[in-house]
Amino acid sequence: MNDSKPSQSVARVMLVDDHPHGREGMREILSGDRSFEIIAEAKSGEEALELMEQQQPDLVLMDIRMPGMGGLEATQRIKSRWPAVKIVMVTVSDDIADLFEAIKRGAQGYLLKNITPSQWLEYLRAVAYDEAPMSKELAARLLLEFTGALGQSGRAPTNPLGGSPRPEPRLNVSSTTPLTEREKEILERVAYGDSNREIAATLGISEHTVKNHLKNILQKLHLDNRVQLARYAIQQGMDDRT
Repeated sequence: MNDSKPSQSVARVMLVDDHPHGREGMREILSGDRSFEIIAEAKSGEEALELMEQQQPDLVLMDIRMPGMGGLEATQRIKSRWPAVKIVMVTVSDDIADLFEAIKRGAQGYLLKNITPSQWLEYLRAVAYDEAPMSKELAARLLLEFTGALGQSGRAPTNPLGGSPRPEPRLNVSSTTPLTEREKEILERVAYGDSNREIAATLGISEHTVKNHLKNILQKLHLDNRVQLARYAIQQGMDDRT
């Protein structure tokens, strides 16, 4: 079943994974949804850079670990040359260090390979159409990291995508921020990983209004994407409470 909206354009996608089975798995998930068109596949970071020049995709699904140039380095190089492209890291690792490094390199998202195809598609549609700040997994892990809820292993004690409760945001964004009170409310929901629709429902406003607020927030804070925005929200809230 295709949940995409008719008014939305098709996202042109490049798959990057050194394992043929990895690319095949991603291809199978995306091929059933008309929101996406796979235009290129690469088996290394080096090949991904070459194909970026030729194909100019809208969205890149990037394996994090590959021989030669790995996914993190490839992401950084791609974002430096094509900042508008959206990159989602795809990995079997739930190491918190990998997650934060991916964000530092410019990735818009982080997906574990073991989640269901429907979760993949829901999240990737949201990323492609700027409708969600990050996956629920990523939001929960960021909150856990900044609230000190991670164990010594550096892994989350529960899997948020498996149905475990997520921590509610308890942020107290600094009064010196240039944001309005409404923008602060939206920022808090971004930290929780809510989609535009969820934010709109929670605050009793339209999705269009949410999008306008998010655009203004990013401009005021000089941030590039909504993953960075969530990190800012959580870091500001935690610092202000200490």
